[in-house]
Amino acid sequence: MKASKIRELDTNEVAAQLKEQEEQAFRLRLQLGMGQADGLKKYRALRKDRARMLTIQRERALAASK
Repeated sequence: MKASKIRELDTNEVAAQLKEQEEQAFRLRLQLGMGQADGLKKYRALRKDRARMLTIQRERALAASK
């Protein structure tokens, strides 16, 4: 997901997406542990999306504190 699309979401939706992605990451880690190589690309993309969401959440928190 691109950062511009994430910025269009409100704070509650971003938090819900983060929770969902954490569950997906858990499942993908299990797949990687069982030796399924398809999960690696998805896991990497999921980590990057999660980092984008956390960055945008932090930006919003800093903007609200000012």
